[in-house]
Formats: sequence, structure tokens, C-alpha cells
Amino acid sequence: MEKIAVFPGSFDPFTIGHESIVRRGLQIFDKIIVAIGANTEKAEYFPLKTRVKWIKKVFENEPRIEVATYSSLTVDFCKKVNARFLLRGLRTAADFEYERAIAQVNHAMEKDIEVVFLLTLPEHTFINSTLVREIIKYGGDASKFLPAALHLNKADRKD
Repeated sequence: MEKIAVFPGSFDPFTIGHESIVRRGLQIFDKIIVAIGANTEKAEYFPLKTRVKWIKKVFENEPRIEVATYSSLTVDFCKKVNARFLLRGLRTAADFEYERAIAQVNHAMEKDIEVVFLLTLPEHTFINSTLVREIIKYGGDASKFLPAALHLNKADRKD
């Protein structure tokens, strides 16, 4: 049976930390679906179509990576795409506590879906989309925090 994992997030924007987790996840899974979900707690900065385009570009030479969007419960999306695993990255102890609670709720809703946590590489621990978005929003150079395949321009931004 093919091991399919979903790597869910808002990816606003997709960072080198996200890219690292996905590429390392390929050592474990046959296929990873990077799933951009609607998060009612967050206001998006980059349009959904732009984020999809960026992530596809990052993984354009990796046939085992797919990019999808969804606006449902993550476990329901997993069932829809026949994924039995959720892939998540952990940067800090606070991430662990937050992700553990979500994983336990997901497991209570759907026992057949397992969550696999990968620790972020030490050099990526401080990188998160919120900080990178702020750098971009105020005209800073965020290129060192974004995958090499991404070159942001003013047209990609929402402001």
C-alpha cells in the first residue's frame, strides 16, 4: 500500500523550513500532498493561487509531491485523497504542545490517520511564515528564508 502523507498549512508564504520538512518527509513517504487549507484564524497575505504556484515551482522536479487546496477538516481531506498520515514540523516546545492537541483531536475523529512529526533543522528553528511575511510586507529582503526557486515580486503581494 502506498504511504501517502498530507502536509497541511496556510503556507503564507512557503518557507525554507517548510521545504526542508517536505523533502525530508520523502525519505519516509511514497507521496506527499502539500495541502493549503483555509484557516479561519488567519487573514491571508498572499493570494491562494500565488501560494499554489510557488509551491508547485519549488517541487516542479519532484513527481512524488502534489499541491492541493482544501476548505474542510484536515482529516476529511486526508480521507478524500487516501492519505493515512499527516506530516508536521516542530520548531519549539510550544509547537509540540499545539500540534499534540491537534493530533489528538484528529486521532479521536479518525483513528486510521497517524501524525508524524519531524523536528525542524536547527538553522530553521526561528523561521516562521508570520515573521517572513512581516519582512516582505515592510520591504525587507526575505530571500534567505524562502526556497531558492521563489523570487517574489510586487505583483505577488496583496498590499
